[in-house]
Order: sequence, then C-alpha cells, then structure tokens
Amino acid sequence: MKMVSKRNSNRLSFIPVLFVAILFALFFLSSCGKSGSVSPSSLNVQYQVVNLSPDLGAVDLYINFKKANTVSYYYPTPSGYFYLPSIDTPFQIRQSANQTNGTIPSTSNIFNFDNILKSNLKYTLFITGITTVDSVFSVLTVDTASVPTIGRGKVRFINASPRSAGFDVTANGTPAFSNQKYLTVSKYIELPAGTYDFKILPHGAQTIVNDAPNITIQDGKLYTFYCYGLLNHTDIYAFGTGIITNTTTTN
Repeated sequence: MKMVSKRNSNRLSFIPVLFVAILFALFFLSSCGKSGSVSPSSLNVQYQVVNLSPDLGAVDLYINFKKANTVSYYYPTPSGYFYLPSIDTPFQIRQSANQTNGTIPSTSNIFNFDNILKSNLKYTLFITGITTVDSVFSVLTVDTASVPTIGRGKVRFINASPRSAGFDVTANGTPAFSNQKYLTVSKYIELPAGTYDFKILPHGAQTIVNDAPNITIQDGKLYTFYCYGLLNHTDIYAFGTGIITNTTTTN
C-alpha cells in the first residue's frame, strides 16, 4: 500500500479549508457590492421629500426604477424621514397616479438624480416651482451637522419661494439670515435654546411678509426653516413657511 507522508497529508488536508475560505470571501465581497440587497437598518440612510410646488400635483419616488413610497407626496406637507430600501441610482421623481379625477399622469421623470448618498446621514429633497409659469426645481440637502454648543441649537434657512428676490430673516428681532436668494440654502447658525419669533422680510425692506411665532429651538438639535409659495397670494399659491427638526449630529 502506498503511504502518504505526514507532510503531504497536512498539505492535502489544508486544501479544502483554503477552498472554503476563498468561497466565503467571494460571497462576502459580492454581498457588500450590492447596496440594494443591504437591509435599510444597515444602510442607515434617512430621506424625506417635501413637495412645495402648488400646481405640480402629487409625486412619487422611484429608486433604481422601483417605487419606494406607499403614500404619495402632496403639497406642502413633508413626508417625514424614512429609511431608504436601497441607495442604488437613479433616484427619480414622477407624477403620482393619485392625481385629480380625469387626469392622466405622465410616465416621464420630473427629476432624475445620480447623487451618491452616504451612510449614517439624513437628506431632504425639496421640490418647488410653478409649472404653469416657470418650471420646477429641486434642492437636496444633507441634514446632518456637527453638534451645537451646549445650550444651543442650529438653524438654517431655505428660500423655496418661486420668483422671489432675496429675503432677510430675523429671530426675536435680531438679524439671523440676510438676502437669502431663491433655491439657496444658508449655513447653519447657532441660537440659544428657547422660543423664537421668526419674521421674513424682503431684503433691505421693513415690511414683514411672514411671521412665524412660537418656534422652539431645543438644545443640541438641528432645524431647517423654509418658505414657499408666492408673495401677495391668498389662493393655493399663498406664501407660507415650515420647519423641519433633525436630531442627527456628528462629532
């Protein structure tokens, strides 16, 4: 009988172990490369849609050509943050089937995005514009920022009012934002925790076009204050404001 040396025997027994290790490594790399197959909790990417176009109608979000929402996004209510099922591009906004009776929604994309989203961050997609006058536009914001100083919160301002010039914003009578143009996002500013009355004025003017009182700024939190609609309107295009609270900060 042919005998196998101890050295050869060890070598032969090592081959199956090495083969299994290689297969496991290939499987692991393959799994990591498919972002769509990763669970939402492990992606830890939160997203929301704020439809601020009064005549666009309800819209839906598609991710990698698959509808991502169960409830359409209506003017002017924020969707609230939700975990993304995937970060595979493209991200697309399309008209919802939930339009006015008798209206046939378009199947074309209103927006098509290829932004690379990062884990452990929050994002908001603002949609604004008047379709019958100008066009619709989008602003994508990252809603995660550094931790405010103890005893303070952070606030930023977005002008999403179509056809508007720059706005100034005061907080309890103190200038907070100056000459904020349409579709621009200000930097965060820090405010002591407390209750605030935010007033919006055309840049350089004394006429208040909107008063948003009793807004609470809490210690350690982030806020996005925004305006939308058209000045001097009382119909569906009426000027208005909103605020989004975000508790996600980074060191």
